[in-house]
Amino acid sequence: MRRRMSASTQVCEATAASRIERRRNQSFARFTHHCVMRSPSLKFLKTFQLAASKGSFKIAAEELCITPSAVSHQIKLLEDQLGIALFDRGPHSLTLTEAGNQYLLHLDTIFSKLESVTEQIQVRYGRGVVRLHVPPFFASEMLLPRLPEFLNVRPETDVHISTTAPVLQAHPAEADLSVVVGVRPEQGVSSYLLFPQKFVPACAPALIKHDPIREIADLNGRTLLVHEGRRDAWDQWTDAFGFAPLRPRKLIRLDSMQATAHAAEQGIGVALVSSALGRERFTQGSLMKLFDRELATGESYFLAHRAEDGQRQEIQDFTRWLLDHFAEPL
Repeated sequence: MRRRMSASTQVCEATAASRIERRRNQSFARFTHHCVMRSPSLKFLKTFQLAASKGSFKIAAEELCITPSAVSHQIKLLEDQLGIALFDRGPHSLTLTEAGNQYLLHLDTIFSKLESVTEQIQVRYGRGVVRLHVPPFFASEMLLPRLPEFLNVRPETDVHISTTAPVLQAHPAEADLSVVVGVRPEQGVSSYLLFPQKFVPACAPALIKHDPIREIADLNGRTLLVHEGRRDAWDQWTDAFGFAPLRPRKLIRLDSMQATAHAAEQGIGVALVSSALGRERFTQGSLMKLFDRELATGESYFLAHRAEDGQRQEIQDFTRWLLDHFAEPL
């Protein structure tokens, strides 16, 4: 009787132990699942970082290519996950809470480190990437027509080109290489002279086929085109050569040098065009120089990169190629 009870007791104890172990496993699984579910989404964190640093859901939405309501929704989900309010939302205001400020400081450091590590891994183990920032007119007139040549020589290098700023006056932090325009090389970066900034009067050949322009006085009564960023360029040009200011029939300002050159090609008027950047149009005959007198602005185009980036092979190769193709002989 004692042995049967002992065996029965052993069975009961084994069953109880099994139940306890199952409960422990289930509790651990629920705990692990809970922890994983509470881990914030990387996408939501990036959305919060952008919105917090810009102080605007709208600006963050534009950079992320989503709607402001989507930004608001993602941040609300993040706040629900954390159980913490990150923003104080007013009728016409958006401010970070104390917790939001602290969270942003840490996220800035984390994302900066992540970007740095990612770039190092790409450079060491993956394809080379060169981030190039250039003025739009330089890109369309000089870089893009010749870029396939470089890509054929260096197929293992990817090139990311940005032309968002009309004229760069300083090397951007987010660029590896850039073409900047200034009076002198920027301090603190490696700079290489490409060519001086000069402007020359030009127009479509058809514009003067029946009404030629032979001397500067013939520009009076004509439609003149000028880049919005250089409104006084025509006055500077005439003043540089000792002529009286022109009296145009119309003066049309355009917001980009590319649009100015294109308008001249269409026969709309006479434009002051960059001598170097307009060279291809002069060669093809879509534009013709009216005079040899060039307005020297005192500025030049420079190729720039950070000194430490000059150690990267893809930067060295791209720099050499750009200088070979676009730097004018001294």
